[in-house]
Amino acid sequence: MPYDPHLADLMRAALEPRRGITEKAMFGGFCWFLNGNMLCGVEVGRFMFRVGKEREAEAKKRPGAEQVVFSGRRMGGIVWVEADACLETGLDSWIDLASQFAGSLPPK
Repeated sequence: MPYDPHLADLMRAALEPRRGITEKAMFGGFCWFLNGNMLCGVEVGRFMFRVGKEREAEAKKRPGAEQVVFSGRRMGGIVWVEADACLETGLDSWIDLASQFAGSLPPK
């Protein structure tokens, strides 16, 4: 997953004040974890958020959001969000939504 360095920097800045966040190079890009559980990531032109299956339908109703599909396989509970739409609606609101799910999981 190639990534956009500018989007990665925006994500790092937004996550910096939060506790329990780690960053890991994955799929040719970067993903961030909350207490060891995947929270979000970046790709060229879009962000990825792990919102959980329970909030997936709600998340997909937001502007610029769509289901993540890797190699033809639908990844339940994970959405792509087009960068401009995400930034217009607020990166922090997406991080908060993903944090509700990742924060509900046991730490790894």
